Amino acid sequence: MQVNRREFLKLSGVSAAGAAVVLFADERKALAQDLKEHRITKAKEVPTVCPHCSVGCGMIAYVKEGELLQLEGNPDSPISEGSLCPKGAASMQFAYDAVGKANPLRQLKAKYRKPGATAWEEIDLEKALDMIAERVKETRDKSFVATNKDGLTVNRNEGLAHLGSACIDNEECYLVTKLMRSLGVVYLEHHARI
Repeated sequence: MQVNRREFLKLSGVSAAGAAVVLFADERKALAQDLKEHRITKAKEVPTVCPHCSVGCGMIAYVKEGELLQLEGNPDSPISEGSLCPKGAASMQFAYDAVGKANPLRQLKAKYRKPGATAWEEIDLEKALDMIAERVKETRDKSFVATNKDGLTVNRNEGLAHLGSACIDNEECYLVTKLMRSLGVVYLEHHARI
């Protein structure tokens, strides 16, 4: 086979570029794998859903000894196939700031103002949830209508309403709607329609 100088240079350039790409890709992949293994070694993988919009992109949270180490897209998610938008990719900021310390903006307590009071007081989230549950039950008991004025069974709650959110995915929306229907709520709305 006879090769002139120009063909020889083209062939060597293509060969060198190909070899460089293969070597660089392998090195980059090995480095990424090495970093991932060191950071999240023996961490528990917890599948979760991005909290930002109603798309419901899948995420994997790496948790070790109760500490969130890393969030990344879940490649097994049929919705996002491992990709995340900029908001989803920055979800670690819910828990930690830019230097890895607990985010000071994250609320760990609820604020409650007693009837007639002028100041707010901090209470535990568990206590706040119990208070909400008690009030929902009390309101449902007071405003439940079993039959209408014609004697027809209606089983509805006219004292509660629900305003939906675009920040939950279809499955969460389904569960919330089922909960509201089980309470007899008939005033179901979505904030995008208001």
